[in-house]
Amino acid sequence: MSLNETVLPGPDVVDVAAPFGLALDSREVLLGTLLFGLASVLVLIWPRKAANLPPGPKPGFFVGNRNQAPAAKPWRWFKDLNDQYGDVVYLRMGQTPTIVLGSAQAAWDLLEKRSNIYSSRPRFIMGQELLSNNMRGLMSGYNDTWRRWRKVLHGSFMQKAADSYKPIQNLESKQLQHDLLTTPDNFRDHLERYAASVIVTVNYGRRVTNIWTDRVVCENRRSMDVLTSVNIPGKYLVESLPILLKLPNFLTPWRTLAFEHRKKDVELYLGLVNEVKEKMERGVAPYSFAKQLIENQEKFGMTDLEVAYTCSTPFGAGVETSSGTLLSFFLACAHAGESFIAKAQAELDRVVGSDRLPTFEDFEDLPYIRAVVNETLRWRPIAVLGGTPHASTEDDWYNGMFIPKGSTVVANLWSIHLNPRDFPDPHRFDPERFMQKRDYPGKWGHSAFGFGRRICPGMHLAENSIYINIARILWSFNIAKAKDAQGKDIDVDIFSFTDGFNSMPREFPCSIKVRSPQHAAVIEREYADAKEELKQWDDAYQ
Repeated sequence: MSLNETVLPGPDVVDVAAPFGLALDSREVLLGTLLFGLASVLVLIWPRKAANLPPGPKPGFFVGNRNQAPAAKPWRWFKDLNDQYGDVVYLRMGQTPTIVLGSAQAAWDLLEKRSNIYSSRPRFIMGQELLSNNMRGLMSGYNDTWRRWRKVLHGSFMQKAADSYKPIQNLESKQLQHDLLTTPDNFRDHLERYAASVIVTVNYGRRVTNIWTDRVVCENRRSMDVLTSVNIPGKYLVESLPILLKLPNFLTPWRTLAFEHRKKDVELYLGLVNEVKEKMERGVAPYSFAKQLIENQEKFGMTDLEVAYTCSTPFGAGVETSSGTLLSFFLACAHAGESFIAKAQAELDRVVGSDRLPTFEDFEDLPYIRAVVNETLRWRPIAVLGGTPHASTEDDWYNGMFIPKGSTVVANLWSIHLNPRDFPDPHRFDPERFMQKRDYPGKWGHSAFGFGRRICPGMHLAENSIYINIARILWSFNIAKAKDAQGKDIDVDIFSFTDGFNSMPREFPCSIKVRSPQHAAVIEREYADAKEELKQWDDAYQ
């Protein structure tokens, strides 16, 4: 029979293709198409594990390990997995391969040494696409938009540039000292006001005097609460199953929520930039990151909305992380201050004396204070998941384990900073760790600022704030457990932290008392001088 001949079905042959309007010789095509479609679906949804993937818990059908992840504090679950399976753990969140790193060395080897393939970001449907319209550089993929964003941020916040902000940090720190002296029970508000005022002044050239009445701070708090809450891994099913985006709006309340808050964010960020523009036109705008960016907007080829979102980066990320780190310091003092405060104060008394506050110039002469700063950043990291997760752009191998292209990579600081191999007795607050030579990758001896090309661009500004305030607080005050009505110590819970992407200590009591009348007099004198200098930022916005 030639290839051109057609065989017609006999009377006993059922033509299954006929109902579809296909010729008899198309039956094989139909059958093959159906089988291929079924196989494609199974490939997408069936739990599978390629050879040599890192170890991890068995994924479930369709959603992988997503249903195993707790909605609150997933970093604790990640640490349990690292303890069980090792420093590199494989999960499948929906159809996305996810790698959880549990040691500083593993994170350094991949995210730092191989940053060329680990510097992208996973897809953030809620936080980036829906809530932010792909405008946040922090969550942007490894592309030209991100490179431009990074160049702008690093040019304004890396070490040399960050040092130019020390004068405002110095002045705001003196107000913080005075606030703690006069109303110590409100220490939580005072720390947030300090952090907010430094960031808002650096960003927009305007101060913050009250965190509960300042519209900008209140709106930023709302914005960050929403952003950090939607970025928790495993919280929203759409992150694992993007096909849910095809559902109509009335079936996706999470999308409606994101759009409502996006509108508020745009109004906030554009309003702040327009405020700076108006002051520039009047010739009264102090130096700020926003002013600098507006002046170079054409050079960078950025729209007004891009400028607004770029300016929002340090504003959004810097307040919670700085104030939260200082809160963790107070928590450590209330928990175990007797183990380190006396030694820190002895060093301060020897180097600084009792007639002045510590300054940035004292930094090199205060190694124990620097150790307290580093241990604060290590002990209870605020960006507890290691900041925003990374994503791999190529297939890779590490210690015989296969890491697929497109993997979400989480450098879980709850695992890394509490790894007993690097930090014995990890829940103990012990600055002495940083007084000894240690085999730890990187220059800080901790990993609080991230890794590789995605390292925190505001790390130097943050470190300066944490140093100057810890040095001055320890110089000025004795911090200890609060007392109850019977005069007994009130213990604090060192595990009571919020659930958001930035995890901060919940409310806790502590005793804050000035060390002597002489120390109080110095605080009052320094504050009186600082108050006059701070008026230059207040007056610009009258």
